[in-house]
Amino acid sequence: MAKGHRSQIKKERNANKDTRPSAKLSYARVSVTKACFVLDAIRGKDVQTALGILAYNPRYASSLIEKLLKSAIANAENNNGMDPANLYVAECYANKGPTMKRIKPRAQGRAYRIEKRMSHITIVLDER
Repeated sequence: MAKGHRSQIKKERNANKDTRPSAKLSYARVSVTKACFVLDAIRGKDVQTALGILAYNPRYASSLIEKLLKSAIANAENNNGMDPANLYVAECYANKGPTMKRIKPRAQGRAYRIEKRMSHITIVLDER
């Protein structure tokens, strides 16, 4: 347990916070593996190149991630006062979200389970 006054504890906790601009999409209706194919393509690239890659990527997740990247760029510009020309994708990852369980009727009275997976996608930008 931390020692000290409550305000001091909060001050120390907030000092360790990541100040890089980011955007997060929760409960995206795409599985983690499918989202990671697109995220691997843009990781480490500057934002203009990443937007170009996402615009011509045929996967469904690329449309979600493109919108998320534009949001992260807007956050960097408006909240942190950064120049969009100097930004690059420092981190991008997808974490597992909840799974919707559905049932598919099959032959002879059986039922198969269908799992509709969700993910939480995060993009963190940084300046070069």
